[in-house]
Amino acid sequence: MNLRHSGIGMTSKRTRQRMVERLRTAGIKDETVLSAMLEVPRHLFVDEALASRAYEDVSLPIGFGQTISHPYAVARLCEIARDGRTLERVLEIGTGCGYQAAVLSRIAKEVYSVERVAPLLSRARVRLRELRYRNVRVKHADGQYGLESVAPFDAIVMAAASAQVPDALTGQLAPGGRLILPIGVDQQRLLAVTRTEAGLVEESLDEVKFVPMLAGTTT
Repeated sequence: MNLRHSGIGMTSKRTRQRMVERLRTAGIKDETVLSAMLEVPRHLFVDEALASRAYEDVSLPIGFGQTISHPYAVARLCEIARDGRTLERVLEIGTGCGYQAAVLSRIAKEVYSVERVAPLLSRARVRLRELRYRNVRVKHADGQYGLESVAPFDAIVMAAASAQVPDALTGQLAPGGRLILPIGVDQQRLLAVTRTEAGLVEESLDEVKFVPMLAGTTT
């Protein structure tokens, strides 16, 4: 048995259960999201040296100046994106290590994820393949432009903060679709943008702190 994959001690499923209970206490109510958080082994998405901290509610470095978001942030983004709905197609902006894409894969039929940093994307692709998240597809691309070739999306989730709402992303929302993003520079809030028959409706939510969204791609 591969102990790294099965998890022991601070990387075991029992530890994930404790994490989920903390999330529930912190206000995450969507049981579908909580079940996904329980199922996905976060310790396999960080360096082995950091695995024992994987289920703490902290962000952790993943290289190239990027981090894996803390569990509450991932759960909250997914909960807002789902909004009690059945999700068919979802787009994630900022693949990072692949963890949030893995969680999204358990609450949506199809997940597309774009990442601007090529080496991060390569690692995430291998990890997602090894763990058999077969409904996730990743692409090296500039996230501010979304992924028009496979739009529209029931939800678009951004894992980096933007100074303004990207028009390209709202244009790729399906009717009733939601774009969830951290917005702001020095002070950030989560913003939910929903496409309705009357147009786009914005809802300002929690105060947050995410890394800034950067333009372009790197190799």
